[in-house]
Amino acid sequence: MQSGDSDSLFGGRLTIDLDAIAGNWRLLRDRLGGTGECAATVKADAYGTGLDHTAKRLFAEGCRTFFVAVPTEAVALRTSLPGATIYALDGLFPGTAPILAENDIRPVLGSYPEVQEWAAFCKTAGRSFKAAVHLDTGIHRLGLSREEFEAALNDPDITGPFTPSLLMSHLACGSDPAHPMNRRQRELFAHVTAPFAGIPRSLANSAGVLMGPEFHFDLVRPGISLFGGQAIETEPNPMQPVAKVEARIMIVRSVPEGDTIGYGAKQTATRPLRNAVVAAGYADGMLRRAGSSDDRPGGYAMIEGHKAPLLGRISMDMITLDVTDIPEHLVRRGAFVEMMGPNVAAADLAAYAETIDYEYLTSLGRRFHRRYGPLNL
Repeated sequence: MQSGDSDSLFGGRLTIDLDAIAGNWRLLRDRLGGTGECAATVKADAYGTGLDHTAKRLFAEGCRTFFVAVPTEAVALRTSLPGATIYALDGLFPGTAPILAENDIRPVLGSYPEVQEWAAFCKTAGRSFKAAVHLDTGIHRLGLSREEFEAALNDPDITGPFTPSLLMSHLACGSDPAHPMNRRQRELFAHVTAPFAGIPRSLANSAGVLMGPEFHFDLVRPGISLFGGQAIETEPNPMQPVAKVEARIMIVRSVPEGDTIGYGAKQTATRPLRNAVVAAGYADGMLRRAGSSDDRPGGYAMIEGHKAPLLGRISMDMITLDVTDIPEHLVRRGAFVEMMGPNVAAADLAAYAETIDYEYLTSLGRRFHRRYGPLNL
């Protein structure tokens, strides 16, 4: 294959800047002022950026503790990082304790039966294998209630064979720092865990890191911010973008005034248009809800500094863009269009799709040519 042809068979390309991810981790680490540990949450294939590449880059930068969701992610990460501390947020699936222990994976125990099963496994093995215990402070997903948490950590049948390596909880409303739920959760977490001095504590996700020292405790575990996402909706995003999605123009054509574009005939040309058909769709992570219609505007792409609004519905493999006002020499067959990246924030796209940037980032173009390097590569 000749130089420059590596992406010629792909409808698009996904560029991931590992140095930008590392830079975001440093920024968050520095927010701690040297008083705690900054871990990294790399679940969902490191938010679509590639678990192996991303985790290794963060480890090289100095990150030593990683959180994933499910055991399969944890086992894959252990292969990449034999020296890291790895927590599985979804906890202990029944009967999996031996596999987790064998791979030095720490489950985040999120129910009383999980704590009991882990303690019984440790007792049988004659060794206190490490795990976290999750306290529910109000989100009502995983986590022990206050009563269960206090009972478990004061039960000699549990604490005899097993001592937690981490006590943690999770913020429900971190994206809105002014929400009173944040303070209630912090105060409850601090109060309930206070008697267990000596066990590290963790409350802060990305938003918690940005909200300040009172949320930091001993360890923070940012996720979305590492990948350039906007953790706090009401403030400017301090993180740098880490990914750029580009898709190829397949054809440029004219649409007469009054004709409709795309499935369902949802958008009508209100003037003579030029439209560019681009090789990307919802099968590539471009969410269908971001499409445009006569009733509401949709998202947009960027072509050499020019905004190109979406026209009509996003289909499985194609998106149509309005390029009427863009110089013709920039809109040509085979040229690449920026669908998401430094000039098209995931948070902006998500707003058009009535969702959050997490959904875009974790759906990044699986059919696209993936490459690692600067976003201006």
